[in-house]
Amino acid sequence: MRYLYDRGLPPDASTLSTLGFCALVACSSLTGAGGNGGLTGSVNSTAKTFPDRARASTTGLVISGFGLSAFFFSSISHLFFAGNTSAFLLVLALGTSFPFIMGFFLVRPIPLPPQEGYDVVEAEEDDPDAMTSALDHHNHNSSHTHLLDHDFVEGRHPHYIHHAEANEVGDHLYSNVRDEAVELSPPPRPQGDLPPEYAPRARSLSRGAAMVLDMSPNVHGKKLWRSADFWLLFSILSMLSGTGLMYINNVGSMSQALYAHDNPEYDEVKASGWQAAQVSAISLMNFSGRIFIGLVSDYAKNRYGMPRSYSLVLVAFFFFVSQVAAANVNDIAHLWIASALLGLAHGSVFSLFPTVCLEWFGMPHFSENWGYLSMSPMAAGNLFSVIFGRNLDAHDAAPPHHARSAADIVSAPQCLQGLACYVDTIYLTIAATFVSLLLSIWAGYRDRQKIAASYRTKVSRREVIWEDDEERR
Repeated sequence: MRYLYDRGLPPDASTLSTLGFCALVACSSLTGAGGNGGLTGSVNSTAKTFPDRARASTTGLVISGFGLSAFFFSSISHLFFAGNTSAFLLVLALGTSFPFIMGFFLVRPIPLPPQEGYDVVEAEEDDPDAMTSALDHHNHNSSHTHLLDHDFVEGRHPHYIHHAEANEVGDHLYSNVRDEAVELSPPPRPQGDLPPEYAPRARSLSRGAAMVLDMSPNVHGKKLWRSADFWLLFSILSMLSGTGLMYINNVGSMSQALYAHDNPEYDEVKASGWQAAQVSAISLMNFSGRIFIGLVSDYAKNRYGMPRSYSLVLVAFFFFVSQVAAANVNDIAHLWIASALLGLAHGSVFSLFPTVCLEWFGMPHFSENWGYLSMSPMAAGNLFSVIFGRNLDAHDAAPPHHARSAADIVSAPQCLQGLACYVDTIYLTIAATFVSLLLSIWAGYRDRQKIAASYRTKVSRREVIWEDDEERR
């Protein structure tokens, strides 16, 4: 890209050639692929290295650099390469590639101790429906049975047994169930002492079935694409991240529209300063949001036994508030409030979702599953951006309120009606984030129901095992 920039246009050409345009598209695609690959690799290595009780915090801390990178490189550009775009592109190329190259040789997952890790158990060549039958044998009359009934995917892949922590599930969620069965439930047996009908042999485990056996889920491939949980997370992430991408990509136009509105003395230098202020606010709060949501979700799970999926509601609420604020800001001096809230929400969503993806679908195929899930921003992100552009273009031809137009001194075409230039698009994203908020509440409720159903199944299983032992005596 730096070469194309330095080369510029031929003397007899006024537009970029088709070949040059295709080269820019290819370079942009490689940039996106490299950034996404680095994100997935860093999250994967961190998740495999740190225990579950600190996984969201450490993951958020590691990937917080993605949120701070825009502020870091924009500061370098302003301090050392002001006005020198070519040199700045070279710094970007070297500064983003060398850390990945070093990480390839230096970064290795550190195996967790047995009580915190995952044991690989090779699947046997028996009927993969055996575990489903065993799990459903004692709870087929339960109203929660459908939450645990999932098909198992055929294929040769080991599954991971997770050594669950004692405080992984909060006592307050299941106090009623425990009070009914505590007298009949003997101490839980080690996994190796389970009867044959409960021995883990399935090649692919859903989250509900895995929790019954204190195992990590292993959902991947066709089973993932058929999973309602996957499409639920896909929809939430698409609308939330799409809102964030639309705002980040167009906040420059938003700040220009607000600054030029009712301002006959338009100054491009000051307008650029306001744009830079929005970028800095988004970047710093993006960095903070990635750390914040990790700490909050880990604390809520370790202290109160709340699943990390509950934090989806908080993230969706951040997005909703940020868009409501953006729809009510008609002064450029106050736009930083909406930008800061949006940065906090956008950083939180990309810090929390990898952890939820790991919890719901398991570690063995985490990189694959997160790769599929991270494609969701393409849908709503492109849609919202196109709608924003059309909305802005529709207001370009409208005359300003003052007799003297700022367009006389503005080099590039732009809308001069302020908030009216783009507020209709903000109304759309407000609706999208509100729908995401409702879906996040539903996702947390589904997760709670699955955990409660798995606990009931484990209590029922322990009762039957206790009865069998009494009969043998």
